[in-house]
Amino acid sequence: MKRKVAHLHESLILIGAIIMLVGLGSAIMIYQSAGGDSESVLGYEIIDGSAYPIRPEDSRMYRRDLELYGGKAAVITDDFSRWFVGLWHGKSLAFTVAGISIFISFVFFFAANRLPFLLKSDVHNENNRE
Repeated sequence: MKRKVAHLHESLILIGAIIMLVGLGSAIMIYQSAGGDSESVLGYEIIDGSAYPIRPEDSRMYRRDLELYGGKAAVITDDFSRWFVGLWHGKSLAFTVAGISIFISFVFFFAANRLPFLLKSDVHNENNRE
């Protein structure tokens, strides 16, 4: 029984390490290959030497019309949907992939470290039944 637990423990740690390495490697490659988001940009605003893109949906007129027709909830929903869609493009996709891979690998590491305690309690109960 201890051999099975040790083998399962090592397997879970190995799977977690592979997920972390592949995920972080992919995130680095995505980050390096991601270009700027120049689509649908009307122009750039320069503040303190940094250039910020100006999109049509960031204009006051767009937001006023959105609030006029849909209320504050429409403005909040529009902001949330733009943020969520933005997670899956460009450099922010690299951070999303890195975060998801770190989370999943830590789940495997946590399961591997909790496994001996969980199986020890099951073995203890089996001994009491006999």
